[in-house]
Amino acid sequence: MKKKTSLVVLILVLVVLIGGAYVLYGRLSADARPDNLSAQTPQTTQTTGETEAPQDAAAPEETEPPKVEAPDFTVENADGEEVKLSDYVGKPIVLNFWASWCSPCKSEMPEFNAAWEELEGEVQFLMVNMTDGSRETIDTAKEYVEGEGFTFPVLFDTNSEAAIAYSAYSLPTTYFIDAEGYLVARAVGAIDGETLQKGLDLIYSQE
Repeated sequence: MKKKTSLVVLILVLVVLIGGAYVLYGRLSADARPDNLSAQTPQTTQTTGETEAPQDAAAPEETEPPKVEAPDFTVENADGEEVKLSDYVGKPIVLNFWASWCSPCKSEMPEFNAAWEELEGEVQFLMVNMTDGSRETIDTAKEYVEGEGFTFPVLFDTNSEAAIAYSAYSLPTTYFIDAEGYLVARAVGAIDGETLQKGLDLIYSQE
């Protein structure tokens, strides 16, 4: 009887452990799901100081939410020159934050490079490297990109200005920005080619 009881208890413990491991895995891998694209909506709106006329509660206004302008920042290009995000506005922008030590970042880069080469001149890909000067340097980032044969533009965020502006504290993080410079969608974690295409469809359409 005691043996049977011990066996039941052991089985229950295993079930609990397996269930806990499954939940933990789901939480840890949430940012690595390929289809993790989310629309960007404003959290707050700026006041202009102007008095707004009261609206009729019985007739709600049917308007789209205000657009969110992509925060500007200054980084370095491959030639060591300072460039701003605003320099590239006028074309749709795919803004990606990455590092060469980040395995999920590296897993999605072939998709980004293929899309860049296909849409070069139509959509601007800005691959912003998290260049902290110790774990990641300009030299190590360049060595990785050149070694893989990637041709997309790489920018270096040596002062973390871009990372702070976009709260890019988890790598990789990707933003999709329309040609007018407004945020449209964001993906936190590695994405696959299908999800990348979904983001591109939101900011660019081939006619």
